[in-house]
Amino acid sequence: MTWHTKPMIALDTESTGIDIETDRIVSAAVIHVSRDGAKPKTWLSDVDGMEIPEAATAVHGIPTEYARAHGRPAKEVTEEVLTALGDAVSAGLPIVGHNVVYDLSILDREARRHLGVGLDNVLPMDRLRVIDTRVLDQHVLPRRRRVSPTQGPRQLITVAAVYSLPWDEKAAHGSEYDALMAARVAYRIGSLIEMPREQRPEFELGRFQQFDQLRGLDLDALHVKQIEMAAEQAAGLQDYFRQKDPNAVVDGRWPVIPFEGASA
Repeated sequence: MTWHTKPMIALDTESTGIDIETDRIVSAAVIHVSRDGAKPKTWLSDVDGMEIPEAATAVHGIPTEYARAHGRPAKEVTEEVLTALGDAVSAGLPIVGHNVVYDLSILDREARRHLGVGLDNVLPMDRLRVIDTRVLDQHVLPRRRRVSPTQGPRQLITVAAVYSLPWDEKAAHGSEYDALMAARVAYRIGSLIEMPREQRPEFELGRFQQFDQLRGLDLDALHVKQIEMAAEQAAGLQDYFRQKDPNAVVDGRWPVIPFEGASA
């Protein structure tokens, strides 16, 4: 069996914003996905009594009052999510997610904030293997137009449509739904990688597809390859941004952006 047919752990977090250094996890899902189905574990945090910005609530649907009333202490949530991930990694299961570098990095900051240690002190990092569907998608289908002024080419909703996966907008943007969708995208990409080119469906700008470059890689090799791909993709995006802002920086470190300062 190739990597996409084996069990994996799908991960997604919803948060108060997009800054891994200062924002907090609102909800999280860790889902064991295999041929036998999906077994989810989910958490809701009280975010230490912080306010959840309206912009964040508009994405994931969790307002401040609900999190405070129904969420559990952020420290407990952080500990339990990391325990679930640690057990999975120790068992040799890969972590899959869409732009999962964000989820792992904000978990690292939450661990430092609440537990006083980083991800490298909690997970067996030498055994950590990650499948990032955003990195994989951008590599295998590198050219794609924006769907609309508000929907980008690499958003999960866009990627799901590209790989012919159904999308439920009412359920979307919750941690459980997005984690499971990422696992489905990973399976689809893995299937297409191992499929002869002449049997693959037609894609927009499909003449640039690079599925074959990843054929035959095992999980270890795929993990290492994604480190390289993520760095290349970030460098390309940085060059694009610098056409307007010479000081623009896009961090290409993967699968965890290292901690370099004091957590808020």
